[in-house]
Amino acid sequence: MSSDRVVLGEGDIQRALVRIAHEIAERNPGAEAATLAIVGIHRRGAFLAGRLHALLEELLDIAVPLGDLDIGFYRDDVLTRPVGDRPSAPIVHASHIEFDITGRTVVIVDDVLYTGRTVRAAIDALFDYGRPDCVQLAVLADRGHRELPIRPDYVGKNLPTSVEEHVYVRVRELDGRDEVAIGSTALLEASA
Repeated sequence: MSSDRVVLGEGDIQRALVRIAHEIAERNPGAEAATLAIVGIHRRGAFLAGRLHALLEELLDIAVPLGDLDIGFYRDDVLTRPVGDRPSAPIVHASHIEFDITGRTVVIVDDVLYTGRTVRAAIDALFDYGRPDCVQLAVLADRGHRELPIRPDYVGKNLPTSVEEHVYVRVRELDGRDEVAIGSTALLEASA
């Protein structure tokens, strides 16, 4: 996709995650830090959550539980997404939350915040595992255009976009490189 415009490179993503980790630590000081847990939304949010988890454990010098969450069965917008954005059937990954979330401050991590529907689905899925005291949201990129009243607590980068554009987050674990790029939705539909 040669017409993609890279807005965050590898170093930018690392700096954003370090800053988010510091903001989480500052917002959850002392005894509150002991109740923290990190849960990433599949797919790329889970990889970003793993990186954020490592940064937080080093920063706080405590064990912070890490989990990942699949929201495939909780989405309400599968059929309304652009054709190039959706598979013919939902792709389902296993969720891994092997700790009690009840009474914890759970930080949900996702790659891009757009309409808010993914986060709503993640909150619904999360509550199947217990009742956290607090749920916070960390996103690498916030592109606006909300359809639901969802606002992130921690943002790596605000990206003003049009609805005709698509934000591509690439992580080295899946894509071989770290970057955030903005491209045309028309390209996405043409490749489907």
